[in-house]
Amino acid sequence: MKNLPLIALGKTISKTSKILNRGNGSTWPGHIALKGNPNFIRNILSNSPTKVIIVVGTNGKTTTSGLIKTGLEKNGKTVFQNISGANLLNGVASTILLNTNAQGKLTQDFAIFEVDENALPQVLNQFTPDYLVLLNLFRDQLDRYGEIHTIADKWKNAIGKLSDKTKLIVNADDPQIAFLGLSAKYKNQSAYFSLQAKIASSKQQAADSVSCPHCGKKLIFESYTFSHLGKWLCKSCGLKQPVPVLSSFPYYPLSGEYNKYNVIAAALVLKEIGLVEDQIQTSFESFLPAFGRQEIIEFQGKKVQLFLSKNPTSFNQSFDTIRELRASTLLIVLNDRIPDGRDISWIWDVELPELNTFKQIIVSGDRVYDMALRMKYELGIKNYEKKVSIFKELKEAINYGIGALSEKETLYILPNYSAMLDSRKILTGKKIL
Repeated sequence: MKNLPLIALGKTISKTSKILNRGNGSTWPGHIALKGNPNFIRNILSNSPTKVIIVVGTNGKTTTSGLIKTGLEKNGKTVFQNISGANLLNGVASTILLNTNAQGKLTQDFAIFEVDENALPQVLNQFTPDYLVLLNLFRDQLDRYGEIHTIADKWKNAIGKLSDKTKLIVNADDPQIAFLGLSAKYKNQSAYFSLQAKIASSKQQAADSVSCPHCGKKLIFESYTFSHLGKWLCKSCGLKQPVPVLSSFPYYPLSGEYNKYNVIAAALVLKEIGLVEDQIQTSFESFLPAFGRQEIIEFQGKKVQLFLSKNPTSFNQSFDTIRELRASTLLIVLNDRIPDGRDISWIWDVELPELNTFKQIIVSGDRVYDMALRMKYELGIKNYEKKVSIFKELKEAINYGIGALSEKETLYILPNYSAMLDSRKILTGKKIL
C-alpha cells in the first residue's frame, strides 16, 4: 500500500510539469518513488503480468525500442515504453509509475525500457527482464564511462547473475557484445543477429574494439560494416563469431547501414516473441522515427531533418547517410553538457569525406569554435572561408540555414544529444525532457 501515495504524488508532478511546459515529467516522479521506496520497481513488476524488454547499447537504443513497440502494438499487444533520456533507474521507475492503474498495478502486455550503458547493472539488480537486447558498444562520453571494455566488464558481471528466464538478443558482429552472449551462464538463451549479408566495406572506420575479448590478441576481420562491426575471429585462442539467427530483413524503414542493425535486432525480438515475418514487415511499414533520429520537422515552410550524432561512430554513419541523401546544406551543433560528456575531443576521430561538396556548412553550439576549427582543418582555409558560417546562437544558425535553402531542399542537422534537444525546442516550440 505504501506505493499508492508515491504513485499519486508522481502522477501529479508529471501532470504539472506538462501543463507548465517544463518537459514530460519523465524522471522526477521516479526519483521521488525510489526515495520513498528503494524497492518500488521490484515491487510493481513482481506483481505484474507484464513482460519486460530491455534494450541497451551505445547507439540505436531509441530506434530499436520504437521498432519493437510498433511491431507489438500493430499486432494487438498493449505496450508502454520509457522515452529517450529517461534511461537511468529513476527514468525506468517514472515510466512504471506513470503507467500504473488506479490500483497501482500494471496491466499491459509488454514494457520496453531503453537503458543507459552505465545504468544497466543497477537496473538488472532491480528486476530480471524477459528479453535483454545487446546492440553494440562504441566509445562515448569517455569522461563518464571510460573505455568500452570497462562497460563490457560491468555488463558481464550483471548478466552473469541473471536466471534462465532472460533471452539475450545479441549483436554477433560486435566482438565485445558477442562475447557476452558466448560467456553467458545459459548459453542456450542467446540468439544472435548480424548484418553479414550486407557487408561490403574493406575499411575500418573509427574502430573501437579490435582486440579479442577473451585473450586480448588482435582480432582478424574478414570484412566490416562500419567501425569494429563485421566478420571477425581470433586466430590466437580460437574465439569466433557466433552463427546469427537473423542477418537481413526484407524492409528497412530508415536510411543508413546503422539502422539496418536496429531493424534486424527488433525483428529478431519480435520473432522470438512469436510474430512471423509478414506481421513484422507490415508493422515496420508504419514506423515513424523517434525524435532526433532522422525525424523530419516542417519549419517556416521548409523541411529540417535531425540526425543525432553523439560519438565518432554515430557521426560517421549520419554523415555517410546524408551524403547518400544528397544533402547540400548542413548544420552541425556541438555541446559539452553533462548528457553529452565534457570531453569533445572525439570530433577529431570523425571522418569527413568530400566535405567540400556541401554548398553551405553551418556550425553552432556551446563548442562552436572547436567544431569550426575541425572544419577549417578538413577544408583548408580557402574552402573554409567560402563555405562555413559560425553562429554562437543556435536559433540564428537554424534561421540562417532555412534561409539558405532552395524551395525543395532540406536542412540537415547533425547535433549531439543536448544539442538535438535544443534544436527540437526551437523547431517545435516544445521541450522533451
